[in-house]
Amino acid sequence: MKDLVQDGDSLVASSAFTDGVDRRDFLKVALGSGFAAATLPVAAQSVIKTDTAGLTAGTISIKVGGTEVPVYRAQPADKANPPVILVVSEIFGVHEHIADVARRFAKQGYMALAPDLFVRQGDPQKVANIADLMRDIISKTPDAEVMGDLDACVDWARQHGGNVDKIGITGFCWGGRITWLYCAHNPKVRAGVAWYGRLVGDASPNNPKQPIDFAATLTVPVLGLYGAKDNGIPQSSIERMKAELAKGRSGSTFVVYPDAGHAFNADYRPSYVEADAKDGWKRALEWFRSHGVG
Repeated sequence: MKDLVQDGDSLVASSAFTDGVDRRDFLKVALGSGFAAATLPVAAQSVIKTDTAGLTAGTISIKVGGTEVPVYRAQPADKANPPVILVVSEIFGVHEHIADVARRFAKQGYMALAPDLFVRQGDPQKVANIADLMRDIISKTPDAEVMGDLDACVDWARQHGGNVDKIGITGFCWGGRITWLYCAHNPKVRAGVAWYGRLVGDASPNNPKQPIDFAATLTVPVLGLYGAKDNGIPQSSIERMKAELAKGRSGSTFVVYPDAGHAFNADYRPSYVEADAKDGWKRALEWFRSHGVG
């Protein structure tokens, strides 16, 4: 028996759980923390766990219009005016992996903010299959709403000691696409790092533009980290994006890992490629620092 596990860009065939083991019960036992049920099976042995020693970490709330948006915040406890990194999740929301990424940035001296950008539509961690998740939550989340929530995070950082003259953004899968879009939306961002985010696609009322539509006029440098074996993001779309970027002066570039597929940084999933994830993390930190985010 097989499950089809999709993260918005690609499909991965994986063995289903049997013997009456409930998906969420497995998560609680194996990991003791929140991961989206739709991502199972979880490769528990490879999950990176970053502690909070020396950090101020936890969930805050930022009011945007009439909505309280939960935001996982991690930052050094004893560093004044830290640079800011916005961390944008996959379609699975701000589960433990995304929170851990925020803590990793905090350990590097950043105020990292990971907002729950699906709060108005529902909780991805409570959805056990991809079809429902895509239909009921992801497709109903407008890009304009996401841009507003990220703007609100920047405002919160400004009001709470973050150095918004040194702001970067990174995101994964769905969040990788959002990273490209936000860098076009907010030219005050110093740099972005987009992990395997979709570049092209059809327009819809909630998603009227794609990253390729902004490429030629982009001013923020974006590092794209992609996998050559990603069936959902063909190399032809990357080549098209490169051609459009070449018409502008953003200085954006790509690194394509020959042996990686989609979600190669997701250490809690079978798609994880440790060597490429570590190299991507190193490149991301270097990219931010070389562009004044640090």
